[in-house]
Amino acid sequence: MGYCSGRCTLIFICGMQLACILERQIFDFLGYQWAPILANFVHIIVVILGLFGTVQCRTRYITGYATWLILWVSWNVFIICFYLEAGDLSKEGRSSPGFGISLEKDLIMTFNVSMHRSWWMENGPGCIVTLVTPAPDWAPEDHRYITISECLLEYQYIEVAHSSLQIFFALAGFIYACYVLKCISEEEDSFDFIGGFDSYGYQGPQKTSHLQLQPMYMSK
Repeated sequence: MGYCSGRCTLIFICGMQLACILERQIFDFLGYQWAPILANFVHIIVVILGLFGTVQCRTRYITGYATWLILWVSWNVFIICFYLEAGDLSKEGRSSPGFGISLEKDLIMTFNVSMHRSWWMENGPGCIVTLVTPAPDWAPEDHRYITISECLLEYQYIEVAHSSLQIFFALAGFIYACYVLKCISEEEDSFDFIGGFDSYGYQGPQKTSHLQLQPMYMSK
């Protein structure tokens, strides 16, 4: 694999990351999930900087991009565990009456500004949303009381699929970013080896005298 092909592949990966994260950002906005919205925004900025660094061969930007991808993979692993209720992220924590929504989840995903919900919960493929009337006495006036049924794919698996796709592109981006950094480093070392940066490697033209002194003989 050549240096140019590695750069082109990394540019393609950055483009795919931008397309996927913008799609995810839209649905997170629709679900008022403020913590993922903030993380997505930072990721968009870093990917743009990484794309700029790849095009302009700026190692500092590419290094920052690769470092962020490690954090991004960790965040998406957390999101997968969150929706699959792994470990302490179970729904069986403190819940609001009647809703079965964990208050810890509201704090983690929405900073407790709003009630946590994924947009795919009501709008997933095949989901039928039924409004229950009259609403129970404990239901807040500014909330609908609904039932969701016949979903072909549960919302948590859709969110897990989004995070898994982000992890895939992040790992690919990290590998190619390291490869491009290695190629840039080798190219600089090679240029330095042939005297590209050696001040002592250049010698100015020396003055040569074309006039040679010859002895003169004088006859009496």
